[in-house]
Amino acid sequence: MRLSGQKSITFRLTLLFALVSTVVLLVLGFLIGRSVEAHFEEQDMEVLSGKLELARHALEKVHSKKDLDSLPQQLDDSLIGHHALEVLVVGPDGRTLFATSGADFPQALLDRQILDVSTHPTVWRSKQGTPFRGLVARTRTGIDGVQPAVVAVATDISHHQHFMSSFRTTLWSVVILAALATGVLGWAAVRRGLAPLQAIKREAAGITAHRLNARLPTDSIPTELADLAETLNEMLARLEGSFRRLSDFSSDLAHELRTPVSNLLTQTQVTLSKVRTADDYRDILASNVEEFERLSRMIADMLFLAKSENDLIIPNREPVDLALEVEGLLEYHGVLAEEKHITLECSGSGIVWGDRLMIRRAISNLLSNAVRHTPDGGRVTVRMDDSDQRVAKLVVENTGDTIPAEHMGRLFDRFYRVDTSRQYLGEGAGLGLAITRSIARAHDGEILGRSDHGITAFELILPFGPPKSGELT
Repeated sequence: MRLSGQKSITFRLTLLFALVSTVVLLVLGFLIGRSVEAHFEEQDMEVLSGKLELARHALEKVHSKKDLDSLPQQLDDSLIGHHALEVLVVGPDGRTLFATSGADFPQALLDRQILDVSTHPTVWRSKQGTPFRGLVARTRTGIDGVQPAVVAVATDISHHQHFMSSFRTTLWSVVILAALATGVLGWAAVRRGLAPLQAIKREAAGITAHRLNARLPTDSIPTELADLAETLNEMLARLEGSFRRLSDFSSDLAHELRTPVSNLLTQTQVTLSKVRTADDYRDILASNVEEFERLSRMIADMLFLAKSENDLIIPNREPVDLALEVEGLLEYHGVLAEEKHITLECSGSGIVWGDRLMIRRAISNLLSNAVRHTPDGGRVTVRMDDSDQRVAKLVVENTGDTIPAEHMGRLFDRFYRVDTSRQYLGEGAGLGLAITRSIARAHDGEILGRSDHGITAFELILPFGPPKSGELT
């Protein structure tokens, strides 16, 4: 159930797309506006600089008072047709020598001590509110010893500002409409782009505990979602494996517990069917104890396997001398071996890094399995090899019937038995090899099995040295 405060991916991507588009359009509009304004200013500067140069050239030709009096007429003739242009010439004595009819220059502009043409024009408004852009400069006359005259030129920029105002209104209207359009188009594009997610959602909704074998399609979705689908499929595979192991665990446990529980129930019912002597009750209770011990070992082994399958076993790390452990275990299993006239042999050595009790249990399981399934007069051989600097190997071989190849891959399954010759013979419940494999994998090792020409061998591979820096110990 989605919380009301959460925003959908469609909403977020649409909003982000609209915001980015709006920012891009705003920046583009600002740059276009500045470019148009710069173009108008450049045009005005070209006109103003030309007229200022014209007035300067006329003043340079003035060599007498008579020339100075004729200057207004020369300038008036040169400005015919330039109705939007205003010119003001102030003589060295502060007297206005020439001024167009609409000349209205601010006094602050005329008071500037400018020695040459300014590259930065000044913009102001006249008393009537008309906007002007103008330049002012001092220029010398041809009369010696006379102070420079002041020349000011300006042009009406009303039409420029009217155009820019209309341009900005149109531009920002287009930006707003474009932002709305990109928002709508972005929403449609996002909806279409997220359609594969909806398909994944529909497929995932149909997966239940009874359909864990279903997988999400990866060939018909975009590349960006392929990794997500692959990850989900891997998760489904893990869930399927976990459910299968849980189902097998329940089935195996129920199957294995059924026989001893049934035996205990039947024996108890028979015992209670009539009055018996104290010795009879003692014998029956002793028999029940054996069944309870078998059940206890089975439950403990199943709990160990359940923990190992869920990575809950964290072994302690310490140096373990394989030869020393094998020697002690051979003495323990030697009693049964002597009864069956089995020869026990041991060679090699090796040091591994792991949990001593768990490794001892794994080796004991292999030796117990070998001794129990070796016929009378057979041989059990243990070889250790530490020539590889990364791992140490321990191989347990026994003579006997060759195990068919189709069974070798399943020997490490819980409760799996090849035939009646490998049935429970008083201890164990078909869990020894499964436990040994769990112990090996808990130590980042492995166990392999092979059987041919009357020799069955199990090879236990364990890390040779301590864990690498940074690993848990």
